[in-house]
Amino acid sequence: MGKTTLAQNLVASHFKHFGYYNWDNRQDRRDIMRSNWPGNADLIILDEIHKYKKWKSLVKGEYDKLKDRYRFLITGSARLDLYRKGGDSMLGRYHYFRLHPFSVAELTGDESLPDIFDEIPIHSQNIQKLLLSLDKFGGFPEPFLKQNTRTLRRWHNEKVDRLFREDIRDIEPVRDIVHMQLLGDILPERAGSLLSLNSLRENLEVSHRAVSNWMDILESFYYCFRIYPFATKKYRSLKKEAKLYLWDWSEIDQESTRFENCIASHLLKFVHFLQDWEGYRAQLYYLRSIEKKEVDFLVTIDEKPWFAVEAKIKDVNASPHLFYFRDKLNIPYSYQVIKQDGIDSFVNGVRVVSANNFLTGLV
Repeated sequence: MGKTTLAQNLVASHFKHFGYYNWDNRQDRRDIMRSNWPGNADLIILDEIHKYKKWKSLVKGEYDKLKDRYRFLITGSARLDLYRKGGDSMLGRYHYFRLHPFSVAELTGDESLPDIFDEIPIHSQNIQKLLLSLDKFGGFPEPFLKQNTRTLRRWHNEKVDRLFREDIRDIEPVRDIVHMQLLGDILPERAGSLLSLNSLRENLEVSHRAVSNWMDILESFYYCFRIYPFATKKYRSLKKEAKLYLWDWSEIDQESTRFENCIASHLLKFVHFLQDWEGYRAQLYYLRSIEKKEVDFLVTIDEKPWFAVEAKIKDVNASPHLFYFRDKLNIPYSYQVIKQDGIDSFVNGVRVVSANNFLTGLV
């Protein structure tokens, strides 16, 4: 599915008429520069316009002149996020939304979102096949929709090659792109575990500063993301060590790690929705005490715990660490999310539930 189709599908249900313009198309570029918009449209979609050096001035001018007639939707790659952070201020003129891979709730069309600090709605639907497909092929449209292992392998190779040879080189002055690509090669093996920059530095035989910079770049280009431990005075916790996850979890070979990454990505999408759309100060953490008691995820609002999640493949026995942190931090809701279908029990205040039903309660 191309960007044009995706953008059209996203807005078709909300706008009767819209105009789509891609900066890579010659005629579209001419229309954009001439301010030639369709008269019956109520939305103008500008795709890849960040490739134009003065794009922010152009969009700001069109918005200020035509804001009573049109709404503008700007779409593009991760570079759009980087470009928007500098130059002319557009404060008050736009809202920024992060586009995530497909999720279970999105693919099922479920829109029953939980209220803040309420229990996550659990739905009993026969969608285990959908979850297994999402777990295997990831949430990016091309490999998920085709569901072909050969396409998936080609997607992985082409995505990584394009990331390092085109996207990063176009923007970031990385001198040692070869070692940075080697870093990208070993990160899928580190997914779901504590990320040690010193260990990466030793493996690659480069400086700590170089590895730290490369990790920041890979995060800014949406290759990976890090989750940090929740810090509080109520228990002794780790303070800095982050856990690593990939935006495309289909790169991970180990089943349990891939499933945990899939859950992490769903929760991150939910948290970003609460931030970008609802305006809440939501955050995603993990829990780990100095005694090495650990729970995979914690979602907070204004740094106040809302619900904790532990991801398991088959273990239906509620983790004792869920009880420990629930009591220690007064966490309202705790879930142990199982990849196996047909699981739903309530054990001493902890909901042990199948992932396909739990994930429909998110976004």
